[in-house]
Amino acid sequence: MRARELGIIIGTLSPGPNDAITDVAGVRVGSTTLIGEEPSLLAGRGPIHTGVTVVMPHEGNIWKEPLFAGCHSLNGNGEMTGLEWVRESGTLMSPIALTNTHSVGVVRDALVIDAIANHNPEDIFWALPVVAETYDGLLNDINGLHVKPEHVAQAIKVASAGPVAEGNVGSGTGMICHDFKGGIGTASRVVPAASGGYTVGVLVQANHGRRERLQINGVPVGEAIPHSEMPIPELPMPGSSPIYRGRGGSIIVIVATDAPLIPTQCARLAQRAGLGIARTGGVGEHTSGDIFLAFSTANRGIPASEYSDVTPLTVPLTMLSNTYITDLFDAVVEATEEAIVNALVAAKTMTGRDGVTAHGLDPDRLVSVMRHHGRL
Repeated sequence: MRARELGIIIGTLSPGPNDAITDVAGVRVGSTTLIGEEPSLLAGRGPIHTGVTVVMPHEGNIWKEPLFAGCHSLNGNGEMTGLEWVRESGTLMSPIALTNTHSVGVVRDALVIDAIANHNPEDIFWALPVVAETYDGLLNDINGLHVKPEHVAQAIKVASAGPVAEGNVGSGTGMICHDFKGGIGTASRVVPAASGGYTVGVLVQANHGRRERLQINGVPVGEAIPHSEMPIPELPMPGSSPIYRGRGGSIIVIVATDAPLIPTQCARLAQRAGLGIARTGGVGEHTSGDIFLAFSTANRGIPASEYSDVTPLTVPLTMLSNTYITDLFDAVVEATEEAIVNALVAAKTMTGRDGVTAHGLDPDRLVSVMRHHGRL
């Protein structure tokens, strides 16, 4: 189930054919989902509900064919490795992987292994992979460190274009959004022909927000479905920290476009993801890690320093005039908002440690709320 299948149309721009980040030609997404119930009887741990999701930026060797990229942090209580080099060089030189907070290291190492496999054995090189996280410790045995290198390799192997699995899948398996079950969501927009007809795709790992602030298409859904009707996920212990009461969390946003943007323009696109989050009620809480990365699949001829097969002295580039960039901003905002809603609609109820339950946002209940406010 997705937002548009329920009749929820967000914004004014049209989506691409899959309404997904993979509508940007060459972009592929793959996930490995880990589900296991065995540790659930152990107090303080819970079942295995986690995984890894990988975004492959183009169909070639990203380690040798980098893309222009930029990033933005709305609130930095989180991690996305490799961003210092993205800021310094303005380029993305690795696949993008998403996982849980305590698995960043193993996933990063797995991407280094992928880099080694994609270089000649005699090459001398370094790799600074991009790996982002959000915390799934309420629904997943996060301290069990269940994500392994082979799970990353599998996600890369199955990465494909076309429709993208959403909700309780891959790195989004154990995530919570606005006190409902959250996870992976995606959407896309195509800008008008007068602005180039370019495609913007967004993928989110939605693990953020508070129930009472949730809005969908301007409708106060969170207020309409209060805690008394559907309990929020929280540990049954007094005095637990906010992160254990489902208050805050984090969101990762990956933005892809085929518009010919330079790094500063990519950073501007990444920044606009925060406006899409705000439209659903996110504010970048103190406990929230809200980190965004945007890349352009145009200008594929950028040499990756000494690691490229060719190293010309100069490189011709195409840049979109800033006169036409506002339509891309609109696309990022709309696609980010819809991706979050898609994550909520697709996600299913899940119980984690100590009986903590994150309820899925029931589509029928959502439709009734939207109709009550005249938005369907």
